Amino acid sequence: MQKTPIQVRNTQPPRKGWKLYLTLPILSWALYDFANTIFSSNINTVFFPFYLDSVIGSSEEMSQVASTFISYANALASFFLVLFSPLYGVWIDRTGQKKKYIVWFASISIIGTFMMGVLALGKLEAEWFGLPAELFLVVIMFVIAKFFFNSSLVFYDTMMSDLGTKEEMPLISGFGVAVGYLGTLVGLTVYLFVQEGSPEQAFIPTAILYLLFSLPLFFFLKDPAPKYKSKQSNVSFLSGYKEIWSTFKEMKSYKNVFTFMIAYFFLNDAIATTIAIMAIYATAVVGFNSGQFIILYLVSTIAAIIGSFMFGYITKKIGSRNAIVAVACILITALVIAALAVAQWMFWLAGSLVGIALGSMWVTSRTLIVELTPEEKRGQFFGLFAFSGKVSSIIGPLIYGTITLSLREYGDIASRFAISSLAVMAIIGLIILFKVKQPSHNETP
Repeated sequence: MQKTPIQVRNTQPPRKGWKLYLTLPILSWALYDFANTIFSSNINTVFFPFYLDSVIGSSEEMSQVASTFISYANALASFFLVLFSPLYGVWIDRTGQKKKYIVWFASISIIGTFMMGVLALGKLEAEWFGLPAELFLVVIMFVIAKFFFNSSLVFYDTMMSDLGTKEEMPLISGFGVAVGYLGTLVGLTVYLFVQEGSPEQAFIPTAILYLLFSLPLFFFLKDPAPKYKSKQSNVSFLSGYKEIWSTFKEMKSYKNVFTFMIAYFFLNDAIATTIAIMAIYATAVVGFNSGQFIILYLVSTIAAIIGSFMFGYITKKIGSRNAIVAVACILITALVIAALAVAQWMFWLAGSLVGIALGSMWVTSRTLIVELTPEEKRGQFFGLFAFSGKVSSIIGPLIYGTITLSLREYGDIASRFAISSLAVMAIIGLIILFKVKQPSHNETP
């Protein structure tokens, strides 16, 4: 798309500290991170897996079927995101609008979450394939809610560049991440109102919190006037796919970047799948009850915060490629311990290490992408890495769910084999990562 820039002079002095964070647009934007993190932690990681295990997991074999439901539902939501996300960039370019799409997508996600609660609590009398009919409807609502949740994030992340100057971006980004982690802590307070054995009671309160903290963005944020005028008003929606393919072909000329993208695919595959199955693995295989897992998840979140902070300094000290190697080793260690865990303390250790890896992976990988890519093509490469991450979020859950389904008669062994497959993916990613060369500071990509 050809664009003619409109010259805009920014005479505003840089803002610092609370003068930056407490401006209404930035605070409203950050509170949406708070809101959607409540959905991500409560639904995706904790209470939806608990619900499936409570409905399906009547035996060790059926607990493996519950793992399969979780894995396939996550894979399906990721599939739709891969299918449609290339169109979103075209929509942004054509309209310059982000807030409108966030409002629509977030609202549908909130409604889907609310309907999960309505259907789960409704207890339909019918059965489908020997399982309660409402189970399948709740899974469908989950796929819808997660797809639109992830879709809203495409526009939400892009909106950040409208909130301040280039110098303010790291501060704004960090503020959003910090507020998002607070959303995890606040969202889990819902557990105080959930009766043991009835995790579906968390769905409607989560939807209400999701809506409540989204309202500031809905009402107080506005899209700025577009900085560019498009010379082509009718750009094909398919151009989003063409751009990805064009960037992918061009990336082959940048061997170092292409190698890292493959390594990142496997590492992200392992991390994304681990997040999705962590709750049901802890409860069905290691013997955690729901309250113990909530505490474990809080500890893992704190570890993620500490890890992201620490690896900022570690990356600066040893280089981004070496830092990612360290993160990959931590992830592999965590997955091996989880696969072999025969006592709860082992999974406490594994969960903490997963948190460190989760908090550190994007900090280190984002830095390496910047170092490996030429500045004029950086946006394209970041887009391709994001697309690769979405594809890996399909493959990992599919493999995990297929293993637990195929080996379900072996009970817990099925889940241990499945989580071992994630360790194998991470090891493959690490081996490929060793082929990536760390550029020197004065080296041009």
